[in-house]
Amino acid sequence: MSFSTTIGILSDTHGLLRPEVVEALGGCDRILHAGDIGENDVLDRLKRIAPVVAVRGNMDYGSWSNSLPVREMVEIEGIFFYLLHDLNQLDLEPAAAGIHLVVSGHTHQPQLLKKEGVTYLNPGSAGHRRFDYPVSVAIVRIENGAAIPRIVKLDL
Repeated sequence: MSFSTTIGILSDTHGLLRPEVVEALGGCDRILHAGDIGENDVLDRLKRIAPVVAVRGNMDYGSWSNSLPVREMVEIEGIFFYLLHDLNQLDLEPAAAGIHLVVSGHTHQPQLLKKEGVTYLNPGSAGHRRFDYPVSVAIVRIENGAAIPRIVKLDL
């Protein structure tokens, strides 16, 4: 029997949760937000889709964001995600720590690469468009103990 879990990953909403993002994340079992959320309402709306883990970004201010961690380790179906906003602030060696995916945001540029057995995933910006970067999220499917990530560029 094949079992799969779907994780929606987004970053840099900056207070804007587009209907296209909500639609793209529909059906996800969990959601990870890599910071620059913008306002608590974004998290409240995401929680209507699935349980959310979020970290604070450099543009998240105010009492609503004080309880958010700057970094968070999340284990889902035996896959370890390390969530932080700015990859330049990575404070550990992911491979040595047993991390499978490092999830970050900040640059607004989607990126997916593998280095030393660790997947580095930046879903890009799900909020306001910056420069000519796409508006995007990421979906990670966990199937039979393996994480299968992909970037989803949204048509607006």
